[in-house]
Amino acid sequence: MSGETGVQLIWFVGAFTLVISSLVARRLPMADWLKMALAWVAIFGLVFVVIRTWQLVT
Repeated sequence: MSGETGVQLIWFVGAFTLVISSLVARRLPMADWLKMALAWVAIFGLVFVVIRTWQLVT
């Protein structure tokens, strides 16, 4: 694992930790928790696709 890969891994783990902790802190019913978690996964996935597409174009 290169240094850049390690930094990216730490960033993603930190980002997901923040999202999960915010969902747990709200103490929502499980159905709402799952909907919000899927929304966050979609947000991060979209950001990842945009960044990856931008890298391939430039």
